[in-house]
Amino acid sequence: MKEEDMNWSNPVSAAKYKQVVDAVDQLYPKAKKIGVNLAFGTDQLMDASKAKQQSEYLVRLGEWFSPYEVLKIATSENARLLEMSGPRHPYQDGPLGVVKEGAYADLVIVDGNPLEDLDLVADPEKNFVVIMKDGKIYKNTLE
Repeated sequence: MKEEDMNWSNPVSAAKYKQVVDAVDQLYPKAKKIGVNLAFGTDQLMDASKAKQQSEYLVRLGEWFSPYEVLKIATSENARLLEMSGPRHPYQDGPLGVVKEGAYADLVIVDGNPLEDLDLVADPEKNFVVIMKDGKIYKNTLE
């Protein structure tokens, strides 16, 4: 989170948001040290125009985590934590967080290695060459 992400006309709201932004630099290192379960998500999921910004937020986690940790938080850790919610999680017809027949899996092939350059994830339009969701190909520029 950065202060420029949101603009508040109300000074009270702006001050509250600044407190949150300032606390993030302390939050992630403490959570990592303690071993808190972490997942990644935003409330921008339903707005396709915000997809790039969501990807940029994911890349920002690289300020506190390695690229491997960031990608794990956003993929298999999200799945693991959803599984922990038992019958309340919305994907009951197959396992999560694994690539195998019958599992829920969204797969992305990146042009480059995000384990070496996490910034590749910040531009999915350019760098995601294959996107598969629920077994259906939504993008394939490899052909």
